[in-house]
Amino acid sequence: MTKEGTTSAAHLLPRVRAELRLAFARAGARSEAARAFETGGWRWRFPRAGARAEAVAVNTGGGMAGGDKVEISVSAGRGASALVTSQSQEKIYKADGLPCEVRTRLEVAEGARLIWAPQETLLFEGARLERRLEADVDSTGTLTIFEAVAFGRLAHGEISVAATLCDRWRLRRGGKLAFAEALRIEDAGATLDRPAIGGGARAAATLVRIGPDAGEKLDPLREAFAALEAAGGFEAGATLVDGVLVARAVSPSPQRLREGLIAAWGALEGQDAPRVWY
Repeated sequence: MTKEGTTSAAHLLPRVRAELRLAFARAGARSEAARAFETGGWRWRFPRAGARAEAVAVNTGGGMAGGDKVEISVSAGRGASALVTSQSQEKIYKADGLPCEVRTRLEVAEGARLIWAPQETLLFEGARLERRLEADVDSTGTLTIFEAVAFGRLAHGEISVAATLCDRWRLRRGGKLAFAEALRIEDAGATLDRPAIGGGARAAATLVRIGPDAGEKLDPLREAFAALEAAGGFEAGATLVDGVLVARAVSPSPQRLREGLIAAWGALEGQDAPRVWY
């Protein structure tokens, strides 16, 4: 409005303050959601599953606008096995000043297994997103993370969006830092067009696996990626760093990237991806 310190009209609009908390526990031969909390328009849904528990996060608002904030915390108790995904792509709309903020915290106890695999985050033209992901994994636990981002609605002609993504990861195993990363992409379309960064990609994903079997999964994952790369429209690489499996994948097509993630899921988990992914 004015330059004398008054707040802009955009900052005065109602903003979402949401929180999701979920704790999984072992119950005999099964794993179940032992405690759940939801507020601010975000909800948990629990589809029928086998021995592994499943949870689906739902944003009833249909997306996030500038200034919205959500905090998510998920824990897998001793010996539990659980999967957390999302109902659909999380849409990040144009921000008028303030960015959207997403804070996620994951905990994996002794002998537990947790898969954190939300569907893609979709950045609209002018979107601004700041995310922070933290995890604490027991030395005998296993954590698998699938995080993907699509830049623009290609079917609507948004082929070079001026969006901003800030991503910070801090993952610990046995109390020690195992993986750390800070990423910032501004003017996403132009940045991803640069050969050394995206080479024209409009979708990108990071996969991380921390656990006793991480090294055993490297070759199967590379083989799954190689089959897709041979068909074109998809590039990926995977490596092992201090016992942590890390993979990157990019594609000019969000759908093609998802095909790569589904193939990676099969290589890592030996089973189909969540039903909501198809």
